[in-house]
Amino acid sequence: MCRLFGFRSVIPSQVHRSLMDADNALGVQSNRHPDGWGVAYYVDGSPHLTKSPRAAFGDQLFQRVSGVVASETVLAHVRKATVGDINVLNCHPFQHGRWTFAHNGEVKDFPGTVDKIREAIAPKLRRYVLGTTDSEALFFLFLTRLSQYGELSAKLGLDAVVPALRDTVKQIREICDGDKEEERALLTFLVTDGTCMAAHQGGKELYFSTHKTRCSDRDICPNLSPECEAPTQTGRVNHLLFSSEPLQGENVWNEMSEGEIVGVDWRMLLERNLPGQLRVTE
Repeated sequence: MCRLFGFRSVIPSQVHRSLMDADNALGVQSNRHPDGWGVAYYVDGSPHLTKSPRAAFGDQLFQRVSGVVASETVLAHVRKATVGDINVLNCHPFQHGRWTFAHNGEVKDFPGTVDKIREAIAPKLRRYVLGTTDSEALFFLFLTRLSQYGELSAKLGLDAVVPALRDTVKQIREICDGDKEEERALLTFLVTDGTCMAAHQGGKELYFSTHKTRCSDRDICPNLSPECEAPTQTGRVNHLLFSSEPLQGENVWNEMSEGEIVGVDWRMLLERNLPGQLRVTE
């Protein structure tokens, strides 16, 4: 399976350590996930996307991108192919307009259900599905459901993203899941429009972090707040990180439960949501 990394921050932050330097950074993990990589980052509200079908580890382009990117919003992915050929069209993240998306998991028997999934995607979006992965189809199905809550070009918050994610997961399970546990789709993914970011844990492990034990930049950072070094008491956070496995360093990691959605809106207000529960803002 693949590996995910994403963050939202109140200040532009560099990602070199998370992608390259740590012992279990995303680039290192690509030794076991060698079928391509992608990094999406936002500048002045617009997504910039770099992808390659090569293994990230040892790829000079990946190292260069990791070294120069400084953004308030970053989404990165290394791929271990399960569905679709190894080519740049099938590399994550996928992008449409202001939205970017990455997936860790698999829709079982995708060839047998792809026609039904494509039929569920809005015709105006269906034409933009260019690759052959289940993940890209999931993304455009999510955009279809999200468009029911507002224009995709608008600044949509968690009040739209969370139910759209729930709708997407429910629809995929109705179309694709078999009766046996091994026939259930694995639907762990990250999505962002550069201001709002949310993650769904759908059967593949995912962790999040909102604070550190002690920030190494605490003496020079102008945005230091109590939320940086302790669980939030106000509901707002200064940063939110997601990773398929806890990264070494100062961040305190929390494991997400299956079916849980975690996200922040444009105000950096944290929300955790479990299936069947009312939306909960921390």
